[in-house]
Amino acid sequence: MRLLGLVTSGLSCLCCLGSLALEPGRAQEPEGYSQGMVVSAHPLASEAGLMMLQQGGNAVDAAVASTLAISVVEPFSAGIGGGGFLLFFEAEAGQMHSLDFRERAPLAATETMYLDESGEPEPRASLDGHRAVGVPGTVAGLVEVHQRYGVLPWEEVVEPALRLAEQGFTVHQRFVDAVERRQEVLLANPAAREAFTREGELYEVGERLRQPQLATTLRRLAENPRDFYEGEIAEAIAADMAAYGGLVTREDMAAYEPIWRDPLCGTFRQVEVCAMGPPSSGGVHLLQILNLIGDRPLEAQDPHHPDTVHFLAEAMRIAYADRSEYLGDPDFVEVPVAALISAAYADYRRPQIDEGQARDSAKVTAVDPSRLNQVWESPETSHLTVVDGDGNGVSLTFTVNGGFGAGVVAAGTGILLNNEMDDFAVAPGVPNLYGLVGGEANAIAPGKTPLSSMTPTIVLEENQLRLALGSPGGSTIITTVLQVLLNVVLYELDVATAIAAPRFHHQWLPDQLLLQEGGFASETVENLRQRGHEINQWQGWGNANAIVVTEDNRLQGAADPRGDGTALGW
Repeated sequence: MRLLGLVTSGLSCLCCLGSLALEPGRAQEPEGYSQGMVVSAHPLASEAGLMMLQQGGNAVDAAVASTLAISVVEPFSAGIGGGGFLLFFEAEAGQMHSLDFRERAPLAATETMYLDESGEPEPRASLDGHRAVGVPGTVAGLVEVHQRYGVLPWEEVVEPALRLAEQGFTVHQRFVDAVERRQEVLLANPAAREAFTREGELYEVGERLRQPQLATTLRRLAENPRDFYEGEIAEAIAADMAAYGGLVTREDMAAYEPIWRDPLCGTFRQVEVCAMGPPSSGGVHLLQILNLIGDRPLEAQDPHHPDTVHFLAEAMRIAYADRSEYLGDPDFVEVPVAALISAAYADYRRPQIDEGQARDSAKVTAVDPSRLNQVWESPETSHLTVVDGDGNGVSLTFTVNGGFGAGVVAAGTGILLNNEMDDFAVAPGVPNLYGLVGGEANAIAPGKTPLSSMTPTIVLEENQLRLALGSPGGSTIITTVLQVLLNVVLYELDVATAIAAPRFHHQWLPDQLLLQEGGFASETVENLRQRGHEINQWQGWGNANAIVVTEDNRLQGAADPRGDGTALGW
């Protein structure tokens, strides 16, 4: 089966949580294209990816170009000072590969680095400033996957981003809103103030933003990408860290290497679902929830029927309880992945769901490890996906964590740096930026990778790509991907309708069921309250995007109407 090119991309975790409204009926009927298609969170990033496909590049080339372009035009969501995960389906070999290029804790990091003398967390210490920064992995990941699978010259895939940084781009509303939310920390850092404001004055919609220092950095990367980790760029990052009390050193930069890990794949109905394994929790919990669904005939009801929402919310509650106990960096802790995603474990957990009553999260805990073994022996970010003309598929999620990351730029480089250290468990039971509670498995350690919710996903049917998808949204990423997947695979909705559909979310703690405001009938909301759910309604979240391969082998793609994405076909 010959597939055609398409790219999609998303937005940052922070700005997609509770801030974007969805107008009913905004979904547009997707068109099918015969030569290729690009969908991303920003038209300029879509153009960068499409250009690579038109110039004879493959899915990897297009993904790299779009990733770099997003780093320029939406620095509040993701960039070369961050990290992420990539899932790649190699069509000719019929193989799935997954690459971990997530940020890592500096060698000087300690488990108690964000606690005061009394052992209490220091407010925002893991969120703002240089001490919140983990060792960036985006450049290493892009170089690694391009060297192994790309076909165009490296400098050619860097060129669109370089041009955008040098010539500038028109500032859009999301950029303005993101700067306003983080202006206090951005203005406090001289390099960030220089990069993202006009001498302290905020840009307005329609003005042109140029980033000459970032352009110089990208030019160096086009000539020698190792400069980021071993050359002048690495030296500049390390010097900036030393000047402001950060922990990332030249040694940290030189030691960074991306890691190829085994993808997690499982069967759901007629399809095979593949996603990222630890140190992402996304794949584990996506497969956990699909296993809990099993052969339950969800498709016999409306996807927003109270029975369906209640059951899935209770399944989410179980998965996120397990996340807090067991999930972490598999290079540092033993993660019982096989047990958690086993059918036997789902069979054990499923009867714990009360069909008529919401459970108290305080009473929903992770299963004792010995019991878990018995079950097994008798579970601010950007996303882009690409499918090329040979059927290769890329699903890539990357981030700087919160909006504008740590709010600091490495002086002289134009590189915005992440605040990914907040994704560790700062202390047992202390929630992170997204309300997720962690334990010892996700404690800070030198060189360790923080746990993530990023869930790049590819769905196969008869070993052919059927669906590629993902989303930003912090802790809501997993449940957003789950619902889009069910909308396509079970409910057979077209891709635009599947993505535009109202969403719900439960993450165990805080013990509340999030419903998209205006997306659920008042009778449904009242029914869920009567079952014991504490309801919290938000305007909307996530910025999902997806590619669907239709039965006649045409590509249809859609960007989330909650964002500014666009679809370009040829």
